Amino acid sequence: MTAFSSDAAKRLAAAEALKLVAPGMRLGLGTGSTARHFVDLLGARVAGGLDVICVPTSEQTRAQAEQLFIPLATIDSVPELDLTVDGADEFDARLRLIKGGGGALLREKIVATASRRMIVIADSSKQVKTLGAFPLPVEVTPFGLEVTCRMIRATAEATGATGSIRPRQTAGGKAFISDNGNYIVDCHFGALPDPDELARRLSAIPGVVEHGLFIGVAKAVISAGPEGVEIFGRLDEAP
Repeated sequence: MTAFSSDAAKRLAAAEALKLVAPGMRLGLGTGSTARHFVDLLGARVAGGLDVICVPTSEQTRAQAEQLFIPLATIDSVPELDLTVDGADEFDARLRLIKGGGGALLREKIVATASRRMIVIADSSKQVKTLGAFPLPVEVTPFGLEVTCRMIRATAEATGATGSIRPRQTAGGKAFISDNGNYIVDCHFGALPDPDELARRLSAIPGVVEHGLFIGVAKAVISAGPEGVEIFGRLDEAP
C-alpha cells in the first residue's frame, strides 16, 4: 500500500466487522494488530452503552479489554459464543487460514470453534494463492521438543512441505512461552501443497498441542485495502 497504510486498512476492516455486533452478544476477541483495532472500536461502543460479554483469546487482549472496561468472561463460564472476530496472518480463496503470529493460536482456535461464527479481519496483503509464505506456527510441549520437531518435519515432508523449523524466541533471545506455558515452533516451509492433510497429520503428533492452520473455521474474511472493503464468504449466520 502507498498512501493508504496497512494500519488504516486494518482499522477499516475492524470497523466493518463491528457492524455485526448487536446488543446482548457473546463475543470472542482475537489477538494481534488487526484484532486490536476491533477491541478499541468495541470499547468505544461499550462506553456508549453497548451491552456485550466478551472472551479474550490472550492475556494481551484481556489487558487491553480491561483498560477499555469491556465486560469479560472465561470460555468455561460462557462456552457458547455468538461471534468471534480475529485477524489472520494469511488467508486463501477457500477461507483457510494461517494464524498464530502473535502466539495465541491455541486459545484463538478454542474460542473460534466455540462460536457460531468466526469472522476474520485483515488488510488485503494477507490474501495469498497458496498458504505458507508466512511461517506456520505450531504450539508444542516443552518436553520432547527435539522429538516433536522431527515428527513435524517428517509429517510435513509427507505432504510435500519442506523447510526449516525454528523454536520461537523473544526479542531478548529467550524461548517464547505461550500463555499456556508451551513453546511455539515456526515452520518456514514457503508453500503448503496440501494444507488440509498437513493439518490433519499435525493434530495426530504427540507433543503438538495445536497448530496454526485454521481449516473450515472462518465463515468469512473482511479484507480492506486501497480499493475499499472486500468480503470473502458470508457474514450472515447461514450455514
